[in-house]
Amino acid sequence: MPAAETAQKPETALDRVDDLIERYGGRTPRYTSYPTAIQFTPDIAARDYAAWLKSLRRDGGHVSLYLHVPFCDRMCWYCGCNTVVVNKRSPIADYVARLLREIDLVADTLSERLVAGSVHFGGGTPNMLAPEEVGAVLAKLAERFDFSEGAEIAAEIDPRTLTPEWVRAAAGGGMNRASLGVQDLDPTVQKAINREQPLETVARAADLLRSVGISSLNMDLMYGLPRQTLEGLEKTIDQALALHPDRLSLFGYAHVPWMKSHQKLIRDEELPDSRLRYFMQQRAADLLEERGWRRLGLDHFAKPDDSLAAAAAEGRMRRNFQGYTTDEAPVLIGFGASSIGRMPQGYVQNAAAVPQWREKLERGELPVARGVAMTPDDRFRAEIIERLMCDFIVDLADVCARHGRDIHELDEALQMLQPMQADGVVEVRGTEVEATHSGRDFVRSICAAFDAHLDREATRHSKGI
Repeated sequence: MPAAETAQKPETALDRVDDLIERYGGRTPRYTSYPTAIQFTPDIAARDYAAWLKSLRRDGGHVSLYLHVPFCDRMCWYCGCNTVVVNKRSPIADYVARLLREIDLVADTLSERLVAGSVHFGGGTPNMLAPEEVGAVLAKLAERFDFSEGAEIAAEIDPRTLTPEWVRAAAGGGMNRASLGVQDLDPTVQKAINREQPLETVARAADLLRSVGISSLNMDLMYGLPRQTLEGLEKTIDQALALHPDRLSLFGYAHVPWMKSHQKLIRDEELPDSRLRYFMQQRAADLLEERGWRRLGLDHFAKPDDSLAAAAAEGRMRRNFQGYTTDEAPVLIGFGASSIGRMPQGYVQNAAAVPQWREKLERGELPVARGVAMTPDDRFRAEIIERLMCDFIVDLADVCARHGRDIHELDEALQMLQPMQADGVVEVRGTEVEATHSGRDFVRSICAAFDAHLDREATRHSKGI
């Protein structure tokens, strides 16, 4: 082969990557729900939520419970969560008291005592609660709900503030799963995101959790952070794997400083560009698969014998606001400021600001601020999008049959997929739509073709890569 041709090949490959990123790596929803939170409006109020809660029946299956703890002791500059920094106990104690009141208020609204199959504490930092506070919340849930046999009770953990007392209290209340926020173990990157957390701190937290019988441990990693390199990300992955987690999440950093003002403290020039983000995602996935891990959906990985890997292999994996899950419950009840609940009729979200959430509770109201009622078309498209996000493949004829829809209702979506098919991002075989191997990184853009609500000129979403 002539030397000129040999020299040109890498440039051609990079040009193709750049072209795909330009076409399909733009701002798209993360599709942790459909309709997405942007479609939530104040038209859905407490009275709607109360009616939806009253309609739930014990024989309708297990429900899931989510509790939001919007406090941290220090702000990580990459954070996109609803949280505030506190340096004293009184706001947290007051919040817990209101949280217990909300649990009672929701339970009093229900027509029947329900069975919870999973509980998830998110944040913020759930381990900002004092040991007696996390114990009180778990005890209140057990007082007002029945827990199914083998119920999964999990929390997102900041390793820097985890204590043996907190771990013992949480495990005593039934907690059996945990997710450690790691993000990146390179000190240079940690300094750039205001989260200095040595490997020894993470290892200590993992040991603490396992010492009380936590049966499953997840670690959250991120790519696309400031000052992050391919080599540094590889080292972080190897260091994380040495701690023997059961699952890993690899999220792309969403730089949205117009929504999260503290992200302005991250210097734009220190962020990897779209091409490097793409290669970070690719290399991390390849490295984990080389190590024997299964890639699940867009950004999760698990050991082959993990329950999430089994659910994915059997087409049972689901996607919700916490990411990919084995949780098949049709109902999610949210507690705490900004928490989102899912009912058969639609979605509800509590007031995001703690003062407004608290005021509603003080008036004896369900603290709902907004939501959206799902139409039959929403449910139809939600299944298509969820299967693509989880399995990378969907048979549209099967989904149409389940929902009593005509496949020609999807003609516009299929037409939108044609350029993607020409670019090798997606394959359409009859009524079957599948992301190609190279197209999996752009699955959010594939899903967007089926999104009837999406404003395609909007810039509020994070980048697809």
